[in-house]
Amino acid sequence: MDIQELLREKAELASALRLIPYDGSVEIKTVSEGKYLYLRKRVASRMTSTYIDKYSDELHALLVRSTQEARRLKKQIRSVEKELAELGYSDIALSSRVLLNLDFARANVKSLIYDQAVLEGVSATFPQTESILENGKVNGVTASDVQKILNLKHAWEFILDKDVIAAPSDYYLLCHIAKLVNEGFYEYGGKIRSVPVTIGGTKYIPPIPNELDVKDQILKITQSGLPDIDTAIQLCLYSMKTQVFNDGNKRASVIFANHFLIGKGGGLLVIPEEHVPEFRRLLIDFYEGKDEESIMHFMKDVCWRRF
Repeated sequence: MDIQELLREKAELASALRLIPYDGSVEIKTVSEGKYLYLRKRVASRMTSTYIDKYSDELHALLVRSTQEARRLKKQIRSVEKELAELGYSDIALSSRVLLNLDFARANVKSLIYDQAVLEGVSATFPQTESILENGKVNGVTASDVQKILNLKHAWEFILDKDVIAAPSDYYLLCHIAKLVNEGFYEYGGKIRSVPVTIGGTKYIPPIPNELDVKDQILKITQSGLPDIDTAIQLCLYSMKTQVFNDGNKRASVIFANHFLIGKGGGLLVIPEEHVPEFRRLLIDFYEGKDEESIMHFMKDVCWRRF
């Protein structure tokens, strides 16, 4: 296993760890004949005790499962870090600009995910999206749409890991993002497409992609020497038009482009909710080769968030 693959594995484990609501040691306290559940956890140099709720067998079992899973993930992360050290890897120091960009993305991640969900036709309001991201469930939204939103959260958390943002924006990273956004829908969601697909609203039928060609084209784009925002837009549009995967191509393409842009400290790339209809119209023209310049200008003028 090479360093880049290990870094992806570490970031994936860290993302899974962040999704666990309870981490620490379960503690049961009896007060005036009532039983209450607490979580003990070391923060810096001191032990803290956090009240959870009144005792119930169900909640106690949930806490135990969560803390056991957290310990398992931490153990795996330590194992990966040991392998990385044996391969001579040391943490890459990110520039202050990139670190600021990471903070900018994390502060806006809920709105980023909401805008992406709108682009995918997910029928959830922003408050509903917030509730799903915070609690994993909400009333009035289909299970499929909830899964898409949670998958977007997982994919964004993955690319916002410091080790991952320092890695190159290549074919393998794109495949892993696609795997995350397709989780629960396709068993091999990050595997290159091998069957024909059609795209709604256009006569354009993308050819079945060749892995070597996709690798070469992504490398060519990232090494083009264009301004970072232009490179990010080209990565996004190329991945969308090629339809590299069976599904989730727009979701994976936007997050992939943001991985590149954030890694350069260049801001964020997102299609705002109110401009989704115009973007879809321009994208169809782009697919059909009618107008390839307008969507580039549109994305640079409307979709680029600077800080």
